Amino acid sequence: MPGPRLYNLFPLLAGPITGWVELLDRIIAMGFDWVFINPFHYPGFSGSLYAVKDYYRLHPLVQGDSRESPEELLSTFVRAAQRRGLRVAMDLVINHTSKDSLLAEQHPEFFEHEKDGSLRSPSAIDPADSRKVTVWGDLAEIDFSKRPEREALVAYWKKLVVHHAALGFRGFRCDAAYKVPAEVWTELIEEGRTCGDVIFFAETLGCRLAEAKGLAGAGFDYFFNSSKWWDFRAPWLLEQYQSFRSTAPSIAFPESHDTPRLVAELRDKGVKDVGAIEAFYRQRYLFAAFFSSGLMMPMGFDRGYDRKLDVVTTRPEHAGPDLFDLGPFIAATHRAKTSIPALNVEGPQTLLTPPGSPVVGMLRETENSANCCVALINPSTEWREIEIDSMPRVSRLPLSVACDTWPGAVQGDWRPGGRQRLAPLAVSLLRSP
Repeated sequence: MPGPRLYNLFPLLAGPITGWVELLDRIIAMGFDWVFINPFHYPGFSGSLYAVKDYYRLHPLVQGDSRESPEELLSTFVRAAQRRGLRVAMDLVINHTSKDSLLAEQHPEFFEHEKDGSLRSPSAIDPADSRKVTVWGDLAEIDFSKRPEREALVAYWKKLVVHHAALGFRGFRCDAAYKVPAEVWTELIEEGRTCGDVIFFAETLGCRLAEAKGLAGAGFDYFFNSSKWWDFRAPWLLEQYQSFRSTAPSIAFPESHDTPRLVAELRDKGVKDVGAIEAFYRQRYLFAAFFSSGLMMPMGFDRGYDRKLDVVTTRPEHAGPDLFDLGPFIAATHRAKTSIPALNVEGPQTLLTPPGSPVVGMLRETENSANCCVALINPSTEWREIEIDSMPRVSRLPLSVACDTWPGAVQGDWRPGGRQRLAPLAVSLLRSP
């Protein structure tokens, strides 16, 4: 079965929910099979999507002028997506709420508290510098410790999952999953699956390796990986992949709502030319499609939007400007990905080229090696060449081109003794018969 291809619909950029249906035709044309939506619930005093005050009301911008109930509005959109062959996933944020949430008001015993009795805010230590601590003052941290109150707390979250599954949601992205005990997730996942074919995605970015491994037995269907930050050289990414692939398949992305827009990162590095920017976009997207079973793209990536998705201040008028239209390329990438079995399972993945090679060669296989896919990647902004015989594991395989970053990006036939010449930032996917 093909890995999930998620289009991340960002509510504050998309605007009122009554207009979301208009986005579906383009989403389908690009070959996505899931729509993932960040929190659309009513926020607390900070206005952040991730500081939920009321899980059963909609954010005012999402509600818009409609007088229909949240249940009617959500189910109408979900049904419209389902009719088009799309499944819909939502963010499940249960490790904290807004400090002024209804849950904190009604059940203060569900939360952690300071010595003075006030609600405790979650915090994080910079792994590179333990002196740097970030505290989210608008949030109240849930207490998941083993105590009598936990049964009622878990029952509250079970009810939330079942409520939205009944509206038609078939996926839950579990935000900061490592902040919640694995045994709690097991209960929620089992409850969710009583509602049908429901998928659970674990968001674990930024956590320690031990924290992520602690979720191994919880029952998650997918994890998100860190391939976005790979430089095509350092060994850590393949080490991470090997460590987690037996736990659950993973999902890659070229940018997310938590990161700056790729175009902004490139401009900060001095890349100004639109053609060069588009080449970087194509490289990162095709690599993400190759690297893991699942793939996610945030709203606006396909058009090169440069304004970061902000969980408080983003508005529909912040869309654009359109630098390009990657829609046809993304659709071609998805067609290639879904047609290659090795790109839809977390089978063995190895580096074919030695350190310092001008072109990076990578191999993905299925467990029985009956199917494989080779990626040739030029990380450089200059033309680069590689001898096919320098990759003896695959040099004699009858590989054919499945997808390139653009026509003409790779020159030369795949044959023993031959060479492949790659344009700046090019990626070529070669498949076995």
